[in-house]
Amino acid sequence: MRLSTALIALVFLAVSAVAQDAGKPQPEPKSVTVPVTLDHNRVVIDVYLPLSDGSTKRVRGWVDTGDPELQMSQRMAKLMGLAITCDANTCSAPSPREIMIGAMKISLAALKEVRIPLKPGSAASVMVPGMSAEIKIPSSVLRNYDVLINFPDREFSIGLPGSLNFKGVKSKMLVNASGFIQIPSKIANKNYSLGLDVGSSISFLSEELFDKLAAAHTEWPRMTGAVGPANMGELGDDEPKWKLVRVDRLQYGPLYLTDVAVANFPKTFSAFFEKDAGSAIAGLLGSNALMNYRIGLDYAHSTAYFDIGNTFKFPEFDVVGLILRPEDDTRFTILGVADFEGRPSVPSGDDGIQPGDHLVAVDGIPVPDSTLGQVWSLLEGSPGQERKLTIEREGKQFNVVAKVQHFLGKTEDGQAKEKSAKKH
Repeated sequence: MRLSTALIALVFLAVSAVAQDAGKPQPEPKSVTVPVTLDHNRVVIDVYLPLSDGSTKRVRGWVDTGDPELQMSQRMAKLMGLAITCDANTCSAPSPREIMIGAMKISLAALKEVRIPLKPGSAASVMVPGMSAEIKIPSSVLRNYDVLINFPDREFSIGLPGSLNFKGVKSKMLVNASGFIQIPSKIANKNYSLGLDVGSSISFLSEELFDKLAAAHTEWPRMTGAVGPANMGELGDDEPKWKLVRVDRLQYGPLYLTDVAVANFPKTFSAFFEKDAGSAIAGLLGSNALMNYRIGLDYAHSTAYFDIGNTFKFPEFDVVGLILRPEDDTRFTILGVADFEGRPSVPSGDDGIQPGDHLVAVDGIPVPDSTLGQVWSLLEGSPGQERKLTIEREGKQFNVVAKVQHFLGKTEDGQAKEKSAKKH
């Protein structure tokens, strides 16, 4: 079929216009939405970092509303050509000017420096052991934008103030200069202020408040030992001693949350967050309590939005009762074993697991080079299921069969189960 001369001219003009538009610089988007990987309840996204040669490098970034410090791996700081200085414990460098999320430039100009963990050469890419992220996107950066953390749909949105369309019920939030958020809360009919920390895999209450509530509500399930989402792995060797309780009802702004698992604030951890908050705080609501919600943060107007996406009850503590510490060399050290109904939940002692052993594999799947979240996905399941654990001690390997247990649950008569963890 022949085309008319006029039609050919129109096609030529259209193609020329498209070519001209393609050659023009495209306007920077006011907001972007990118996929999220939920790794041990933590929000991890792709971030593009500008390198010294003018190119960019895609790395994994950890979104953390509870920490104002910009942090990155030593590997990335070197690739970016940053001037690194170190003391005996840590390194730092002048902050880069910007990063990119999706096609949007995110300014870091207000930050003076980036903290760089001091790691041996083989662990230069490790920012936090057990995580794939090589940069942390802190509250001090997020506070300059609109932010939407969509847990149900696994999406993260960030935009200039006023660019995001927030939905759901809203609450006033107190935001300080570092971007730390506190929201009015209520537990057992008393008012408290709790921080919002989606960078934490578990929620926390101050030691004083935790002990007070646990003593007053003996019917609430409780245990000792940081298993499952409570096993953060980065806060020292005290996690086998951490106390956990499941709060029956917690009001957080406009939300009425039930059966919220919380841990007691270790004192050093509490001091760290109180420094960020600028005052004493009753605790933090972590991402474990918010998995069914889309969390909108309108920092410019000090307003938070909570839009429910589903009502699924996550079996977050149906796991094998290990307490793990991820190492810089990507191995996982076993710190302890949680008790279940007064007995070790995993074979322990001379014929089983001992503190200091290394977890090598779960059901034949190697765990070195995995994230902490990936390892816990192998250790979860339905109560009563068995997992074959490959353990290494002093260079020798052996197998231990362990059962998935329903931690932080209730007995059939509704009474709380007492459990503890020991360094067996």
